[in-house]
Amino acid sequence: MTEKIKILMIDDHPMIIEGYQNTLLFSKKEHQELEIDIANNCDEAVKYMDKSIEKEAPYDVLFVDISLPPSEDGSMSSGEDLAEYARKILRKTKIIILTMFNESFRIHNIIKTIDPEGFLIKSDLTSSELASAFQAVLNNPPFYSGTVNSHIRKTITSDIVIDDKNRKILHLLSQGVKTKNLASHLDISLSAIEKRKKHLRDIFEVYDGQDETLLNEARKKGFV
Repeated sequence: MTEKIKILMIDDHPMIIEGYQNTLLFSKKEHQELEIDIANNCDEAVKYMDKSIEKEAPYDVLFVDISLPPSEDGSMSSGEDLAEYARKILRKTKIIILTMFNESFRIHNIIKTIDPEGFLIKSDLTSSELASAFQAVLNNPPFYSGTVNSHIRKTITSDIVIDDKNRKILHLLSQGVKTKNLASHLDISLSAIEKRKKHLRDIFEVYDGQDETLLNEARKKGFV
C-alpha cells in the first residue's frame, strides 16, 4: 500500500534544496510517495502552511533552515520563529531543523522552544545521514546529528545548572556584545547583569575578571 508523504522544505539556497530533494527521492522506500513543496523564505512558508490547513491536507514533515531572511512584516526573524508557528498550527507535523549554528546556546534553545523530531547540523550532513534522519523521523523520532548529541551530552553530564538568561549572557558575550550593551538585549538592568556575571564567574571558577577567560571555561563545558 502506498504511503503518501507531504513535505515542505524551507531554505533560501535553491541548490541546497535540490540536494535534499534528490537525496530523499533517491533513498525513499518503495511504498513511499513523496509530494514536496519548496519555500525560500518565511512568508512563502507561512502561505504554504496556511494553505495546507485550509485544504485539510497538512504536511507530514517540515525541513526548516534556521538562517532565513525575516518576513516582510518583521514578525518572523528566522527559521526558529517559523518552526514555532508551525508547532501552533500543524500539531501533528514532524519538524526537522537544519542549521549551520553549532553553539551550545543555540542548540539548547532550539530544543527547548521547538523540540524538533529531527535536528541536523549542516556541517555534519551527508546524503546518507539525511536519508536516515528522514526515515527515523517518520518511524521512530527523534533523530539528532552527532554534534547535537555531543552538545546535549556535555550539558547533561556537567553538574552546572545555568538558567536561560545566563546562557544568553554567555552567548551574547561570545558574539562580541559589550557588557554595557547587554541590558538592551535582555530586558534587565546593568546591575542585574553584573550580578549574573559574578555568579557565572563563581560557577566556572574564573577569578581574573576577564570575559575571555569566562567564555573559554564555558566553552570547555559546552555552554557556548
